Amino acid sequence: SCAGRARSLSLDLFDQWEAMETGKGKWRYTSPTHTVRAFARALLELEQEGIVARQERYRTNQRILRDGMRAIGFRCLLKDECQSPIITAFYNPDDPTYSFTEFYNTLKERGFVIYPGKVSEASTFRIGTIGHVFPEDIQRLLYAVQEAVRALNLSL
Repeated sequence: SCAGRARSLSLDLFDQWEAMETGKGKWRYTSPTHTVRAFARALLELEQEGIVARQERYRTNQRILRDGMRAIGFRCLLKDECQSPIITAFYNPDDPTYSFTEFYNTLKERGFVIYPGKVSEASTFRIGTIGHVFPEDIQRLLYAVQEAVRALNLSL
């Protein structure tokens, strides 16, 4: 059974489910209206786009990102056959002048946020390719990465 296994009150889904079942669909505490509305919207958008089409868009986003970053000079952490379409890790440049913080801030100024690569011992950063992200967005990101590489005078 899942009862009593949650690590926090707010994430106790078993208790929440039980409360809804016995309380005629009511939340245990104040209902998270913003979360419910966001979830309903997400389900509507998924229904409109379709699961297969969304998966293909995510795969297309990831391929465009991977190929574009390689063309700029970045190396992927994972082999292509191991890569998912959700998030892609790239090795940080070997250039001794490279600073993740400067690279991050330069991209952020251009409207893009990347993630530090804290998932392995390798020195990496990560870029997500899911959500309300389309191939044109990835192309704009790649242009911003090229601009950042030039602005920071990085050797790749």
